Amino acid sequence: MVAQANDQDDTYAQTVDKWSKETGIPVEVIPYPSEAYNTQVTTQLQAGNAADMMILAPGTGQPISVVNLAEAGFLEPLDETSAGIIPAGSEAEYTVDDEVYAQPTALAPVGLVYNPALGEEVGIDEYPSTYEDLLAACTTARDGGKTFTVLAGGVPFNTGLLSMLVSATRVYAEDPDWNEQRAAGDVTFAGSGWEDVLNDIVAMKDGGCFQDGVEGGTFDTITQGMAQQTSLSAAVPGSAAASIGGGAGIELNVQAFPPADGGEAYTLASANYAYGINAKASDGAKKSAQEFLDWVAQPEQSKAYADLAGLVPITGATADSLLAEYQPIGDLLENGDYAGLPNATWPNPAVYDALGTGVQGLLTGQKTVDQVLQEMDAAWDS
Repeated sequence: MVAQANDQDDTYAQTVDKWSKETGIPVEVIPYPSEAYNTQVTTQLQAGNAADMMILAPGTGQPISVVNLAEAGFLEPLDETSAGIIPAGSEAEYTVDDEVYAQPTALAPVGLVYNPALGEEVGIDEYPSTYEDLLAACTTARDGGKTFTVLAGGVPFNTGLLSMLVSATRVYAEDPDWNEQRAAGDVTFAGSGWEDVLNDIVAMKDGGCFQDGVEGGTFDTITQGMAQQTSLSAAVPGSAAASIGGGAGIELNVQAFPPADGGEAYTLASANYAYGINAKASDGAKKSAQEFLDWVAQPEQSKAYADLAGLVPITGATADSLLAEYQPIGDLLENGDYAGLPNATWPNPAVYDALGTGVQGLLTGQKTVDQVLQEMDAAWDS
């Protein structure tokens, strides 16, 4: 089972097909729309009819997070090869009781996927270097008949992703261990840099940065907005630069969300997706699935998958192996000026849901920043 954002998003299928041709073992890849995927995975696991293998999220922050599903008994432990390619410092996102339950697919930078040629067309010669410049660029884009950012405002996953991207400079650049501080009770969402995050998003809405009708936007809205070049950017995984850009025949790159004036550039990059094996799969299917994971962990296959998916290899990556679309954030990636997705180590999925649905409420005017922060703190403490 895999999530599929658009028809061009077939990198898992291509990778599995290559392995099938080498081994003679047939594999059916079952795609689900991204917005329905989490529900499909959890529903089918609970019903006992899920696929033999599935794409999951590391950590604890989502319904399909590895630790949550492993603790519930839904996942099969993996071998030493799978354990050996987990990025240093993120072992807890894959491990329960010293057993590893998922294998990361690739390192996925997250940023604003940006169309530089379209920016120049409307009078934005350079990507904004500060948040203040971004707000000015939003006005320039509107004057040119475009919007600066297309947002799936009706999909909590995407409103939450934008919020986390903004938090890179507002929260984690200064306090990389902010999540640990929150877990210890030393900080809260209310009264922290997260307040700046949400206020910045409200200011973007008020400044015309998002498309009209943003509160009803879907993933299709993002794909259409970027492919039809009605918007300059979108807050999506960096792989979308390849999948959307390639499908539309345009060149996109990945940019960090601009820091506030005087702040330092910082972005997000982590192993956002991981292969997991269904504990209820047959013994033969489990064996074949692990053989596939051992194969795809090889540096050659790791790079091949990353190039297909528009990501950074999970093994064997070097500074000069970055794809062209990542050059704008190449220095940040090389220097380690990035944090993993914050929600990967949040204690339960309800926190991220409170963020995503909370930002929806900010877009519609039905919630205030203070209310959203309080709901996030309540979800954390529940």
